[in-house]
Amino acid sequence: MKKINLFGASGHAKVIIDIIESNGFEVGYIFDDNPDIKLFLGREVISNYNDVQLNSNPLIISIGDNAVRKKIVKKLNAVQLSPGIAHPSAIISPYSKIGKGTVIMPNAVINSDAYIGENCIINTSAVIEHDCIIEDFAHISPNVSLAGGVKIGESSHVGIGTSIIQCIKIGKNTIVGAGAVVSKSLPPNCTAVGIPAKPIKFHK
Repeated sequence: MKKINLFGASGHAKVIIDIIESNGFEVGYIFDDNPDIKLFLGREVISNYNDVQLNSNPLIISIGDNAVRKKIVKKLNAVQLSPGIAHPSAIISPYSKIGKGTVIMPNAVINSDAYIGENCIINTSAVIEHDCIIEDFAHISPNVSLAGGVKIGESSHVGIGTSIIQCIKIGKNTIVGAGAVVSKSLPPNCTAVGIPAKPIKFHK
């Protein structure tokens, strides 16, 4: 039986374990840098790990925070990352492209010619319409709806229940607050909220 290792004993990892098992796979090692975490869903957590363990099976970075996930990927540069995994209930067009390390949650929809980068999170019941581009390390939260041709920049986080109209561009490292309606493109490195969504602060 195929095994997949996880790095990160987090709430996000709990859902990934469900996805792994729903696909008929088995969870291999679970790694975390916090030595205080000994057990996770009844499984041993390894904080004092080595390269042999890390490379024993394909690895998914099971951390919800985009910046931390990116940091861990860079730290583990030589490790074999999983090609990604999707829950069986997700609807994924054969004409879409999904990057390695990306996790697609239950009931998500990814339509034709959509491109999902590496180490992204497409969360529960998110809709990614045709021709959308989701760059690396982005997180599309539950029940987000992206109309056709939307582009989400690297490491951006689109909050739960947000709707984004067609062909909008969201800059990298931008946070869109929960329930927003985005009708105009947003710059990088900002937090935007509301209906319509507007930047309320900028950050590095």
